Amino acid sequence: MLKLSCGRTLYYGKGDVLVYRTYAGPLETPPIPESTFSESRNVIFAHNVKFAVSGESLLTSFTEGDNRQIVATDSMKNFILRHAASFDGSTTEGLLAFLAERFLAAYPHIDRVELSADRIPFESLVVPGPGGYMNNDLVYRRSHNDHASAGMEIVRGPSFGAEIASHWCGLSELQLIKISGSSFAGFIRDEYTTLPEAHDRPLFIFLDLLWRYEDPEDALRPERGRYVPAEQVRDIAHNVFYEFATPSIQYLIWLIGQRLLTRFPQLAEVRFESNNRTWETIVEPKGGDAPGVFTEPRPPFGFQGFSMTKDDLLAVRDEAAEAQA
Repeated sequence: MLKLSCGRTLYYGKGDVLVYRTYAGPLETPPIPESTFSESRNVIFAHNVKFAVSGESLLTSFTEGDNRQIVATDSMKNFILRHAASFDGSTTEGLLAFLAERFLAAYPHIDRVELSADRIPFESLVVPGPGGYMNNDLVYRRSHNDHASAGMEIVRGPSFGAEIASHWCGLSELQLIKISGSSFAGFIRDEYTTLPEAHDRPLFIFLDLLWRYEDPEDALRPERGRYVPAEQVRDIAHNVFYEFATPSIQYLIWLIGQRLLTRFPQLAEVRFESNNRTWETIVEPKGGDAPGVFTEPRPPFGFQGFSMTKDDLLAVRDEAAEAQA
């Protein structure tokens, strides 16, 4: 949240700025075992941007109705749309830093910019080709599945340059269902408990993953080979869910966090926000691949929040070493 030096909250801005840029810079990243993703041509580089500004010079616009230092939010929208054409990078994080730096250069009385973006995913369609079916670069389908996201706070530096005060990167609205191999038992049972124990249940989760780099420049300069694409984060979550039988969602996200921090040592922290949307059983399956019938759960849902750092990963490794000694 943007604040003045005195600690007062002060900001204003524009949301839902839809930017449909074509032919951004191509992205290449090192492959990992859990994912087939290693590159994107970025033919459609689309985002929903939220943009807010703050500065000591803006205080009188609130306290006196003095608009002389105000950049209209409509002007912000136009600034974002026009400068998006000049961006020659390939990542959401790079786009945000580029827009903030340009804005601070154009308006010297603005001290801070906080902005975020949700990537709007478009999937290339498969069409017949000379050697069989192939992805094309002409026709795309709008996806309403999970998507990448990012946010930054950019401040004016001592020499009037721009500096990253904080940042986060994310994968939002991932929804995963595992038909078998999940359980939930052994929890406290008392006079308030009506939930039966489940030793093998379908588990349906909604999951948002956030991560932060030790060096934010790794997010802005993918040519370093240390950029973490949301597609690979998604595939790691898929694989861990597939590989392990888990006694709770809490333990599942712990395992996903371990794998992410192992695969991407350039990350300082990963965070999770998860919902339990497990279906309500109507007809119990009789085992194996026997059919079952389920419906949506009733409106109250469980949720979890958790963060992990590399210290957690080191502790796990130390415990494993002690167990083997």
